[in-house]
Amino acid sequence: MTPNESSRSFFARNQFLIYRLFSLSGLIPVGAFLVVHLLTNASVLGGAASFQSRVDMIHGLGPLLVPVEWAFIFLPMLFHATVGFMIIGGGLPNVGSYPYVGNIRYTLQRATGMIAFAFIIWHVLQLHWMGEPLGGGRFDPHHATSSAAEVVAPLAISLLYAIGVLSTVFHFANGLWTQGITWGLWTSPQAMRRANYLSIAVGTLLAAAGLGAIGGLRGTDTAAARAVETRMDDQRRLLEGQPPSPLSGTPAPGRPVPGRDSGAEDAIDLRSGSDLVPLLIPEPAGAVAPTTGPAPLSGN
Repeated sequence: MTPNESSRSFFARNQFLIYRLFSLSGLIPVGAFLVVHLLTNASVLGGAASFQSRVDMIHGLGPLLVPVEWAFIFLPMLFHATVGFMIIGGGLPNVGSYPYVGNIRYTLQRATGMIAFAFIIWHVLQLHWMGEPLGGGRFDPHHATSSAAEVVAPLAISLLYAIGVLSTVFHFANGLWTQGITWGLWTSPQAMRRANYLSIAVGTLLAAAGLGAIGGLRGTDTAAARAVETRMDDQRRLLEGQPPSPLSGTPAPGRPVPGRDSGAEDAIDLRSGSDLVPLLIPEPAGAVAPTTGPAPLSGN
């Protein structure tokens, strides 16, 4: 290594590799997560039960969820953002010459990247459990629709979410086009034109999903959604052998039901799961069975 090369920064010496990893991380896993995340959120348009079932499936990873989030979402996202800011700030030259119309898409790609980064940080702190020390962490995975609907209920918050979603979607969809140029997937004008149509289609689909999710949450009856979510949570607890949620109003097996005679609880098994189970109660010895006809006349 020459003295001139040794004086150059690590990023400058490994510019080609870092830029390729930066480009790749924008597609996998960060871009893939964005697609799954927006489509999952759009399932709220199918009702609270539809969205809750998908959230339950994700949180079914249990203790693996945290390492999966860091390995496939947070760390790649931080790498992509760090390199992106270095490109914007001039710390890493922007290699490649992209034939943008004017320079609008080039400028928008960087502007939306900065907006997306700020939005994602705010979004994570507001909803993810990591934001609880700062007053965030407002998303309840067992009451997915109702808790998210309460967050976006203020019009100003919904507008900020719409700006953040559209910026993130544009950054990803436009990035697909520039990534193809970086990797040499489309170099001719005809190929670039077809890739442009693809990026527009992807961007339109994801924008519709993201804005549809916001609209669906704003139109949610939170009380009705919470009732549905609580029933689903009770069913999950039942399958796991846990008692129902204390807020559900569903008594656990063996617990007295408010308003009922406690003695009757000893004689009747009210619940097996969530279904009523009748139990025959034997008559006490010496009891007189009721008659259905008129009482006989006594003789003289």
